[in-house]
Amino acid sequence: MEWYLKVLKNYTAFSGRARRKEYWMFFLFNMIISYALNFLGQMLVDSLGTLAALPSAIYGLAVLIPSIAVCIRRLHDINKSGWFMLIALIPIIGGIWLLIKLASEGDKGANQYGEDPKALEA
Repeated sequence: MEWYLKVLKNYTAFSGRARRKEYWMFFLFNMIISYALNFLGQMLVDSLGTLAALPSAIYGLAVLIPSIAVCIRRLHDINKSGWFMLIALIPIIGGIWLLIKLASEGDKGANQYGEDPKALEA
């Protein structure tokens, strides 16, 4: 949970680097919260109608900027520009390529985007 909160506190930082653990823990908690809100929305859809999707939509908008920021920092860790996220727009292969890049190990030592976050924590 601390990794999720760390990303939310650091939501305006598009520079620097993010470890794999930081990115994927944020992704995991984000998915759990999203699915929980969607589940609750589906349970309430009969009584509230379309308003049941409102909490899920608000949450999605609230974490949009932190999600983009942590993805950019993750790409910086593998020495790629944040614009590399746009590769996901290529049908089929783009999303797979981005997923592989996000799951790969970051550069050891400093790169053009900053110091190695793994070395800083040790």
